Amino acid sequence: MPPHSEPLGTILPLWSALPFAGILLSIALCPLLMPRVWHRHYAKISFGWALLFAVPFVGAYGGPAGHELLHVLVADYVPFIILLWGLFTAAGGIALRGTPAGTPAINTLLLLIGTAIASWVGTTGASMLMIRPLLRANAGRRHRVHVVVFFIFLVANVGGLLTPLGDPPLFLGFLHGVPFFWTLRLLPHLALTAALLLGLFFVIDTRLSRREPPRPPLAADPLRLEGTLNLVWLAGIMGAVLLSGVWKPGTLAIAGLELGIQNLARDAIIVGMGAVSLLLTRPETRQANGFTWAPIREVALLFAGIFVTIVPALLMLKAGVEGPLRMLVGNVTTPDRYFWASGILSSFLDNAPTYLAFFNSQLGQFFPTLAEPEAVRALIATKGKFLEAIAAGAVLMGANSYIGNAPNFMVKSIAEEAGVAMPSFLGYVFRWALPILIPVFVLLTWILI
Repeated sequence: MPPHSEPLGTILPLWSALPFAGILLSIALCPLLMPRVWHRHYAKISFGWALLFAVPFVGAYGGPAGHELLHVLVADYVPFIILLWGLFTAAGGIALRGTPAGTPAINTLLLLIGTAIASWVGTTGASMLMIRPLLRANAGRRHRVHVVVFFIFLVANVGGLLTPLGDPPLFLGFLHGVPFFWTLRLLPHLALTAALLLGLFFVIDTRLSRREPPRPPLAADPLRLEGTLNLVWLAGIMGAVLLSGVWKPGTLAIAGLELGIQNLARDAIIVGMGAVSLLLTRPETRQANGFTWAPIREVALLFAGIFVTIVPALLMLKAGVEGPLRMLVGNVTTPDRYFWASGILSSFLDNAPTYLAFFNSQLGQFFPTLAEPEAVRALIATKGKFLEAIAAGAVLMGANSYIGNAPNFMVKSIAEEAGVAMPSFLGYVFRWALPILIPVFVLLTWILI
């Protein structure tokens, strides 16, 4: 078939995005409807959806299609997984020992600490570090569900809003040209959301603690960190990401792709930091965190399928009003609409691909004729409020369900292993997320979006 002269995003049919919808629905529904089948075969399901799209895509559009697939895997997926692996490995080597009393003040302080560090060690790293001390502190309490739910709200989601290290959506933005420190402008969004949720948590925890039967005092066991050398490796990962944003030594052509030397150096340093962490951290310290490779393995395999199948959606969104998604691009036109559209989809489709989709939608809506680097610079310079809106929506509303962000289910599983009767998927959404988070996000929209 002869090569197509038109951009692929303008000629792709809408149904080419069905495998993307299929894999996201599989991730959302299969763990609930057929958990045994899913946990045994999720890798096959992910690669099945990827092949269902990739084979006819390359067959129909030839070289340009193959180039798009290779680009998204090499330029987006591989750095994304390397960063997650590095943060997961280094943070998993730090154990917070000790058993403080689970009073409202102590619980609120632990949530505040987790929220504060999440943007620097990642929401997954902060969740791994903080959830077990919080569960130990409340082990003797009858009312504990609200403690874990607010932990998911704050530490597993809200706290990751400030840097590309914090949450996967922001790192994808960084890979596409958003400066590392640009997301610090979201500090008011984080501060307002965290203050409202922490204040509400303190009130709820205080009321519920008064209903608890008297407990014998816990033996004094102050908090202490083990594996602190991993803080050095985490700093090295942060330095590598920063370096790739300011050092521009040129590019290398590999398999027809122009890859920045600074990006290759960043990925190599991150892998090195993770490897050193594995070599120098005592196994007992990782065992104290319940460290296993299962979470990062699942993320890597599922996101391989997601990044392949998202290609047609990205191309159609980047085509703007010239593409088949012109109705969507034409209706989501203000920052508040972008905030809620990206947030609602992030609640149920995972926030990283949702951010990437709306990021491309903005490039297609505002700068359809510019190449991506120029379009991103123009977006930041002239439409920064729009980019703030999708970043805040994707990160914050990942807390609306267990499947909105990868750490949510991990925290739920750890809590259930500790004997906490966590709510079901719908119970979490209707009893906790809708009555607590949605009013907070409405207020946030009114004040800051």
